[in-house]
Amino acid sequence: MEKTAKITTLMNQPVQPLGLAGNPDMEKGCVATAYDAGINYFFFYNQSYPRLIGELKSLLRDNRESVAIATGSESRNLKTLGSYLDQVCDELEVDTVDIFYAEYVSPGDDMETLLGAGGVFDELHRWKTEGRIRYVGATTHNRPMAVELIESGRIDVLMHRYNMAHRGAEEQVLPAALNAGVPVVAFTCTRWGSLLTGHRDWDGPVPTAADCYQYVLHHPAVDIALTAPTTPAQLQENLIALKGTAQPPENLSLWEAYGKLVYGDGTDAFETQWP
Repeated sequence: MEKTAKITTLMNQPVQPLGLAGNPDMEKGCVATAYDAGINYFFFYNQSYPRLIGELKSLLRDNRESVAIATGSESRNLKTLGSYLDQVCDELEVDTVDIFYAEYVSPGDDMETLLGAGGVFDELHRWKTEGRIRYVGATTHNRPMAVELIESGRIDVLMHRYNMAHRGAEEQVLPAALNAGVPVVAFTCTRWGSLLTGHRDWDGPVPTAADCYQYVLHHPAVDIALTAPTTPAQLQENLIALKGTAQPPENLSLWEAYGKLVYGDGTDAFETQWP
């Protein structure tokens, strides 16, 4: 199924299916390598990613309109949110952030407050009206809350975990996003690297990072898969995912069997620590 990108840059270019995300240990050159390869979506959770932010600032001086900038905050305090947005714009020397996420929406949040009058999403929509941001986003690990956010009509983009092993999103979240036309940005596509290490009971091929990204991108609801390499060499290997996301049925079946084995009974920290 061919996808029509729902997220675009300022010059109306479609955002490519692989996005570069911040990594605290990222080495010099990843941003330029990514952009030269066609990646035009760059995400950082906060300001603790100096390498990516510094190189992104240099890139934006001549290429702002062809790049989508995404960031966000876990704060639910409107003043703190506004201060963070100001700091990001000042640091990157831009007037607009393309996507701003209310990060890590979780069971500890009161959804009526978040979504209600005067709440976080009201504030983000005010920024959108003012042109300070272009898309209102939310990130969450929690699947029921992801569905509620989608069905609220208050978000333009959802960032959600999804990979070969962690496929629960296929039951309700991804269909809801597809039905509502809300693009999904997938994170933890390699399950924090654990999908790349094999399994003692698996005799078949072990997926590469590019295999993991292409698997995630096979779902029609997913517009972007995030990669967060440490080195430009790792990024070069991952860029294979940009060459095509179509997966033959035998590949999907293979990776789903592998992912099910890695997932096990779903009681390890990766599945239980973040509700």
